[in-house]
Amino acid sequence: VLALAAVILVNAGLKPGDEATGFTLKNVDGKSVSLSDYKDQSGIILVFTCNPCPFAKAYEQRIIKLHNTYSEMGFPVVAINPNDVDISPDDTMEQMKARASEKDYPFVYLKDETQEVYRSYGATKTPHIYLLKNHGDKFKVAYVGAIDDNAMEEASVSSKYVESAIAALMSGSKPKPASTKAIGCTIKDKS
Repeated sequence: VLALAAVILVNAGLKPGDEATGFTLKNVDGKSVSLSDYKDQSGIILVFTCNPCPFAKAYEQRIIKLHNTYSEMGFPVVAINPNDVDISPDDTMEQMKARASEKDYPFVYLKDETQEVYRSYGATKTPHIYLLKNHGDKFKVAYVGAIDDNAMEEASVSSKYVESAIAALMSGSKPKPASTKAIGCTIKDKS
């Protein structure tokens, strides 16, 4: 039984090359947003994030920069908050609206109320990146992991994983590395 559980854990979540799971979630502006809404984009920088996590806060400006730089190139940021509000009361929709307004988010900030989306992707941290590449009729995962190699201090970053992965995709090659370890707070799961 333990061996079976270990196999299930190892296989949990989406990996580079897997087809991305579709979703329809509510944005802070009250509108529903679906993965299919981005069918005209080259890809998506999907980030599972939240309000109170110090890692998510440390990366907030970098996520805004990613969107501002890469949305024009066809890779907008889509942020999803997966935390259960009973465990993390700072992650209610009202708190999300306040954070998005205060920081002037240029991207959508969606609430995964049922927590089905983050589970289907296999996200474990905030922030956790899934760089998706559009393949015409579906999105596929191209990169999974951290934004860069220094969570707390942008000035000390030496490897910008997401930027390198996008550059690889735009040049027609596969990201290297295709995955890194996401660093951040654990997702607050209600189960």
